Amino acid sequence: MRVFGIDCGSQRTGYGIIDSDGRRHRLVAAGVIQTLTKSPFPARLKVIHSGLQKLLEQHAPDAVAVEQVFFASNVRTALQLAHVRGVTLLAAAQAGLPVGEYSPLEIKDSVVGYGRADKKQVQMMVASLLGSAEPTRSFDASDALAAAICHANISHAGTAVAAGGVRGA
Repeated sequence: MRVFGIDCGSQRTGYGIIDSDGRRHRLVAAGVIQTLTKSPFPARLKVIHSGLQKLLEQHAPDAVAVEQVFFASNVRTALQLAHVRGVTLLAAAQAGLPVGEYSPLEIKDSVVGYGRADKKQVQMMVASLLGSAEPTRSFDASDALAAAICHANISHAGTAVAAGGVRGA
């Protein structure tokens, strides 16, 4: 299964693509869609949307994983983040892809085993799970990879249960 993880941000939207069988994960690509902070907000949304469309077409994932918004430091930030999530979900829908949405706690718990892990812990564990010698430099990209790994883990567990039980049980 190929999973495209997205960490939404109005200045930097992280993405991470993995191939996974539910137990082992392999890095395909990771990076950041950078917008110009001085650009009008609608123009920044357009950059994010078109960047995601190109990446989704290029990498042909089976699913998209996105972090749910649960709070923001202020209302303006929350609204901007909601708009970015909107163009993210639109790009996935236009590509005909299913979307898994996960809370930050679910993602951290799935990847690190502790829902209150900090960004550095997530970054290091993502590198370990992907067998990378060095962690991804960007927290945005490592958070996107964490969302993708979470989706792969949860999807695999759901498939195993639907098939009659978890392997090894």
